[in-house]
Amino acid sequence: MSFNFQEKDIDFVKHRKKFFIFSSASTLIGLILLLTMGLNLGIDFLSGSRVEVPVASPETVTAEQITEEFASIGDGYVPDDITFADNNQIASVGFIGVLGPDEISEIQSHFLETTGSEPSVSTVSPTVGQELARNALIAVLIASVGIVIYVTIRFELLYGIAAIVALLHDAFFIIAIFSLLQIEVNVPFIAAVLTIVGYSINDTIVTFDRIRENMKLAKRVKGFDDLAAIVNKSLIQTLARSINTVLTVVFAAAAIFIFGGEAIRSFALALLIGLVAGTYSSMFLASQLWLIWKSKQLAKKKFQTAKQPESEPTV
Repeated sequence: MSFNFQEKDIDFVKHRKKFFIFSSASTLIGLILLLTMGLNLGIDFLSGSRVEVPVASPETVTAEQITEEFASIGDGYVPDDITFADNNQIASVGFIGVLGPDEISEIQSHFLETTGSEPSVSTVSPTVGQELARNALIAVLIASVGIVIYVTIRFELLYGIAAIVALLHDAFFIIAIFSLLQIEVNVPFIAAVLTIVGYSINDTIVTFDRIRENMKLAKRVKGFDDLAAIVNKSLIQTLARSINTVLTVVFAAAAIFIFGGEAIRSFALALLIGLVAGTYSSMFLASQLWLIWKSKQLAKKKFQTAKQPESEPTV
C-alpha cells in the first residue's frame, strides 16, 4: 500500500494555526499531567531490587502465581512488577526499595526449598538511580545540541531551531502519554526516546532538504506568500514518502509490542507513540515554524533595505 498526493490536494500552510493550537494544547496538558500525576519511575531510576526466579512450570506460570508465592514468604514481599524471560523460564520480579541482607536470604532460602534453585538478586541504590536519570537527561541534551549544530551547518540556524522544537515536542509527547497511562519508565524507555529523536530528525531533514531545493528553483521569494507556496509544495512532495516510511516502522514496532513480551513492551509502545508524533512534528510543526520565522526575517531585511538612504550620485 502506498500514498500519492498532488499539489492541489491539500493546503497545509492554510491550517498552520490549527497545528500550532494542537501542539500547544497537548504540551500544556502534558505539563499539567507531569505536575499532578508525575512519572511511574521503575527501579532503574529509583532504589530497588530485582529477583530472578527460576520457574518450575514455564508453560503455565502466571504473574498472579509468582505474586502468591512471594506472599507466602511474608506480608512485606509485594512485587512492584513481574516480567518473564527465556520462554517463561525466568521470572524477573522487581521491588521498589532495596531488600536487606536478611530479606534476600529469606527469599533465596524459600525458593531453594520450593524449586531447588537459588534466585539471583540485584539491587539499585538511590545514588545509582539518580545517576541513571541524570545521564539520561544529559544524553538527550547532548543529542539535541549536536542536532542543532549539524542542521545549522547543513542548512541554516532557523532550520536548526525549528528542528529542535519539533524534537522536544516529540519527546515531551511520549513522556506525557506515559504519565497519563502511568506506564513504568525504565532504561528501555530512554532508549526509545533517543531512537525517536534520531528518526524524527531524519524525517525533518528530508523535508527541509526539499524546501531548500524548491527555494533554489523559485524565481522569486519576496515574502510570506512565496514562502508558503514553497513550503506547501515541499510538504506535498514528501508526504507520501513520510507516510509510507512511518507505516513500515509502525508495523514492526506493533509486532514487537504484541509479541515481544513484557520486558520490551514499554520500549515498543514509546516507539509507536514517538513515530506518529515524529512524523507529525517534522511536517506540520517544524516546517510551519520555519515558514513563520523565515517570513519575518525576509520582512525585516526588506524593511532595513527600504530605510537605507540612496547613495548620492558622483560628480
